[in-house]
Amino acid sequence: MGFSINTNVGALNAYNALAKINAQTEKAQLRLATMKKINSVADDTSGYNVGKQLEAQTLTQKAQLNNIASAKNYLATAESALQQIADKLNQIKAKQTDADDPLKDSAAIANDIRTLAKEIDSILKNTNINGTQLLASTDGSTALSSATFDVGGSSFSVDFASDTYLKVGDLATAIGTSNLQSTTDSTVLDYNTTTVADNVRNALLRLGNLQQTLDSREEYLTAAIANNTATISNIFDADVAMEQLNATKGQIGAQVATAMVAQMNTAPQQILSLFR
Repeated sequence: MGFSINTNVGALNAYNALAKINAQTEKAQLRLATMKKINSVADDTSGYNVGKQLEAQTLTQKAQLNNIASAKNYLATAESALQQIADKLNQIKAKQTDADDPLKDSAAIANDIRTLAKEIDSILKNTNINGTQLLASTDGSTALSSATFDVGGSSFSVDFASDTYLKVGDLATAIGTSNLQSTTDSTVLDYNTTTVADNVRNALLRLGNLQQTLDSREEYLTAAIANNTATISNIFDADVAMEQLNATKGQIGAQVATAMVAQMNTAPQQILSLFR
């Protein structure tokens, strides 16, 4: 067996093996400490890129899910108000029929109708959420611009109060002018509420369709967030059991490699036996 004293190649190789084992052990210990298998871009450039893109997408989807909750509150508030208006219109219609009874006090019934009309007018002008008018402007004359929520997919516009459905202008005209505010009882009692009631029902039907759309978007986003979270976990999360095995294996290997380096460093001393 030959010996090289100036350069102990065997000890150098053992030292390199020890350094490699220590590096692997440190990586396993870091993964255990952070619970992540990607702690720097160098660990997995492709996985890091994909994972970060998914994280950004998931944050956006969570924000959109919050927007859906806001949109549902918006619609629920509007629906409650429109239900009240529909109920009061039905009451007006019933009182008009009641006035056909010659034994009833038509003047008192007319006053009841005016009171109901004023309540409808108040609901139109004062229904708001967080300071935002939902049905009409504060003077009750015009419909509001459609609110828009980012709930994923195409733009989601809340348009139930537009002229296509509620026709706030027609409703405000019917409620806020001489039609129901007249001092002539017969004008009030003969007022036809059918068109106005149809507008309110159309708005309520549109509200129902919008709520269905939100339910569908919510279901999709919830599933998408769950799937993205699972993928992100698969990319970034460490396998704790495996990393613990690697750390333990590395610790044992480091002890053995250290002993081997020590032995390799003493091996050249055997050359001294030639000089005895």
